[in-house]
Order: sequence, then C-alpha cells, then structure tokens
Amino acid sequence: MEIVEVSSYEALPLLSLNHVSLLCRSVWDSVRFYEDVLGFVLIKRPSSFNFNGAWLYNYGIGIHLIENPALDEYDTVNELRPINPKDNHISFQCTDVGLVIRRLQDMGMRYVTAVVEDDGAKVDQVFFHDPDGYMVELCNCENIPVIPISSCAFKPRGESFKKAPAKCGFMENVMMESLSMEMMNFSF
Repeated sequence: MEIVEVSSYEALPLLSLNHVSLLCRSVWDSVRFYEDVLGFVLIKRPSSFNFNGAWLYNYGIGIHLIENPALDEYDTVNELRPINPKDNHISFQCTDVGLVIRRLQDMGMRYVTAVVEDDGAKVDQVFFHDPDGYMVELCNCENIPVIPISSCAFKPRGESFKKAPAKCGFMENVMMESLSMEMMNFSF
C-alpha cells in the first residue's frame, strides 16, 4: 500500500461554500420556514429541472430544496424527536443570540441552547429543527478564533518544560501527539 502525503498535492481552488441541498416533504412548507425564520429569499432556479424544488439565497449562501413527498419511506424523521446539538446540522453566524431566542419563543418553536467556552471566550448556540427535522444552529461563533492545529506545538506527555500556546487545548495536543506517533511508525 502506498502512502501519499496530503501536503504533496496543491489545494483545490475553492472559494467558499455555495449552497446546501436538502430533501423536503413539502417545498412550500420549507420555503416558508427558511424565509420567515431565517430570512432567506426565494430566487429563480433553472427551468431545465424536471422536479419540484426551490432555491433560496441570503448571507452569501444558497439553500436548494428538492421535494420528495415519500421522504418518510427513506428516512424516519420525526419533527418531535429530541433536539441534539451533536446531530448533523447547518450553522449560521448571528449577531444577537438573545434576539434569536425571543423570536423562536414568539413563533412557538422548540429549541435547545448550549454554551461553548475556550480560554475565556464564550459562544452561545441555539439549535432547532426545520419542517423536515434538519437541525439548524444559530451562534456567535466568531467569539472563538479559528486556529489551525498545525500552529499548536507538540508537547509530549510528562514534559512540563515545553509549554503549548495558550490557544491550543488538550485535544489539539492529543491530536498532534497522535500525528507525530503515526509519522514515526512509517517505514521508508
């Protein structure tokens, strides 16, 4: 088996996330949700499609809805299932989590909140389901900076004289140690 280093390839010329595509039972129920709750705008979609769907856009991202009334035959989504922040979800940055919570309450929507803390920074999260049971998160995630794992120093266990940067936590150090150990196990 040949081992190929990922870094030996040039990164793809990606620019940004363009859209998320979701199957839905009713295009119009989902359109109303994404317009009324999240502020997306219905936009023109190509006329060559021969299936019912809709495209929405806002915040630099598109949501493409594809109607499949028989969705229950493939996936048993139950709107009243528990809201689990560790489930698959789409996350949107927001400016006021408190306002989001008040609006969800006014609409009578079920939601769950969570808080993530790291090095004194705090992120507030709100999770809820769309009409088809897809999880949506709204958060103020900009409060925690994006730090590449590669910027975290490897600190072997038991060596207290090497201090990892303050922004790199326990899991980052475990991942760097694991990577280092795997690299040492390569036979050349």
